Amino acid sequence: MIDVTVANFEAEVIEASRQTPVLVDFWAPWCGPCKTLGPILEKLETEYDGRFKLVKIDSDQEQQLAAAFGVRSIPTVVLLKDGQPVDGFMGAVPEGSVREFLDKHVPSADAAAAQAEAQEAGALLDGGDAESALAKLRVALDQDPANDDVRAAYVRLLIDAQRYDEAMEALREPLAREPRPLQFDALARWLAAIAYTKQDERGQWTPEQFDTEIAKDKRDFDARFGKAQVLMAAGAWTDAMDELLEIIMRDKSWNDEAARKTYVAILDLLTPPRTPAAQTAAKKEGGIELTGKAAMQEDPQAELLSRYRRKLSMALN
Repeated sequence: MIDVTVANFEAEVIEASRQTPVLVDFWAPWCGPCKTLGPILEKLETEYDGRFKLVKIDSDQEQQLAAAFGVRSIPTVVLLKDGQPVDGFMGAVPEGSVREFLDKHVPSADAAAAQAEAQEAGALLDGGDAESALAKLRVALDQDPANDDVRAAYVRLLIDAQRYDEAMEALREPLAREPRPLQFDALARWLAAIAYTKQDERGQWTPEQFDTEIAKDKRDFDARFGKAQVLMAAGAWTDAMDELLEIIMRDKSWNDEAARKTYVAILDLLTPPRTPAAQTAAKKEGGIELTGKAAMQEDPQAELLSRYRRKLSMALN
């Protein structure tokens, strides 16, 4: 438990909630119900063993914060995740009710353990130990198979290690879902592009060889899509999207919208992942990294994503 003021609110509440759910207890020293609820919250923080963080704000001393949260009576409890309030309650509710509230929002013990393994994997990757990071993520996935962020991080690292069969096996379950989650569809399309370069005769072509074919017929969408896959497999993301745009502008529905779906997949692959291990993997050689003109921008990733989303929107309209 920590006391929060305006001075440390950003760090201890907003930023902290991006890693762990933060439970904010608005109270005051004169408040009788607060003295009943406070010990319950402190007990549960210990019992939940780091699965949420408890902070207390004296609503008399920190009226600006109380007003910002619309606090009308105390105690008022607000839960934040990813920098945003997601739920709350008022009054000195019994311990059982607080548990029910927490269990709706706080990760299970297995999920928390998996997240800790994923964070350790990120640290191992930063230190250059990719094999140990993969092992950590495998443990994390075994502990919490439903954790899609961990699964996506694991697949990204497998792809980076060129362990493509294992990556496809790890994607088997999410790819069978309806609807198919975008982040896993994107990873599958990345693997498909890599497979194209290894299994299709034209997958060994250079971009210039594809250009020779395209010059003969600008509506040779097979050649354009093949070129885009070769570029995608090589990590030439913007060049791949530029080629896919040429297809979209000429025939949006070609091959069951393969160009649009692949373009959207690349945008998702370029979106910074939330899991530490995946964030590091995205920067490794063979992973997803932005270079060139985008590097000139203060925030190259966000600028590039915004620009290419606009291009797609214009092509579809």
